[in-house]
Amino acid sequence: MKRALFSTALVVFLLSGGIMPAGAWDRGETEIFAVLPDLPGGPVPSEGLTVGPDGTVYTPSWGINAKGAVTGPPHLFSFKPNGQLLYNVALVNPGSPQPSTFLLGLVFQKSSQTLLICDLSNGIVWQANPKTGKATVFMNTGQGSNSGLNALTFDKAGNVYVSDSFLGVIWKTGPNGGSPSIFVDSQKLSPQAATGVILVPPFGANGVEFNNKYTEMYVANTAYHSIVAVPVTLNSDRSVSVAGTAQVLTTGINAPDGIAVDSHDNLWVDANQQDEIDVINPNAVTSQGKLAKVIAKRGDFQGISENGTVQGLLFPASPAFSPDGKYIYTSNLALFLPFAGVPEPAIDSPWTLNVKHYTIAKIRADIPPLTDQEEWGD
Repeated sequence: MKRALFSTALVVFLLSGGIMPAGAWDRGETEIFAVLPDLPGGPVPSEGLTVGPDGTVYTPSWGINAKGAVTGPPHLFSFKPNGQLLYNVALVNPGSPQPSTFLLGLVFQKSSQTLLICDLSNGIVWQANPKTGKATVFMNTGQGSNSGLNALTFDKAGNVYVSDSFLGVIWKTGPNGGSPSIFVDSQKLSPQAATGVILVPPFGANGVEFNNKYTEMYVANTAYHSIVAVPVTLNSDRSVSVAGTAQVLTTGINAPDGIAVDSHDNLWVDANQQDEIDVINPNAVTSQGKLAKVIAKRGDFQGISENGTVQGLLFPASPAFSPDGKYIYTSNLALFLPFAGVPEPAIDSPWTLNVKHYTIAKIRADIPPLTDQEEWGD
């Protein structure tokens, strides 16, 4: 009887405004920036996405759609800042091997005016001409499909850092590529809970970025739903060195994928199984000291249109800012996980089976205050 009276009193207290609940997230308006062209093998989504210094948006095709595998060769799409298609080229190596259809993260290299693209199946980073599609080997781990290359970033000297989702390491190579060395090797970047025990999704190190002062490297671990921070030092030659042990910065993100860092060092993280972008202040001041804290959530899944076009976010994978920082773009992978070898479908996986047209989404890169919820106390 006392428990029932206490429960009733607590409900009355809450509803009367004694304790106000936290406000709701203002997720903003998600626009369709572009719809990806169909390939001869059918419609295709994309996973990787980057923005060039002139505002051109680049994204390579991904070889699985709502019906299963899409035959190659893969294509590289380039879009003007207004969303108009600029180039649609097949990626072909004049020699061998050829790029696989499973292309992930990419970056624009200013020095060569080319794109560096991760090949998940080959353990290769390709250097590709966005106008012609010519692709040559920039970096090769020599590990083949055992090496799950996923995302890339640069230091100030132009060195290239590449996450490896399967081996759980960060590779490093120079501005001109070549054989890489291991820059970070940590269990905190691994997809394994124990030797041979792979978590789901089976991707460890994923999105990778530095903060603006090059004192931290941030790496998403998709399998552990975490962001890992690696202390680094900016050297006099503008390269970076590891300055400490990799540590978990925060956890609880539903399958963190790509990362973008804004001018205030906030992390914009694609939560690919939550269909949102989580904005995280890595050094928020709290009563327990400085902690990583979510300060905004942008975007959401808004359904599939009658013609099969993704609305909003569906398995967002790679975020990137416009050159002025006012907008953030993201790919929509819309992946049915069992088609990629993951036996357990996610809760939004059934929606991906209805997609006929794949999109790039665009959202204002604002961090709005939490919306007022005074109506709870009325």
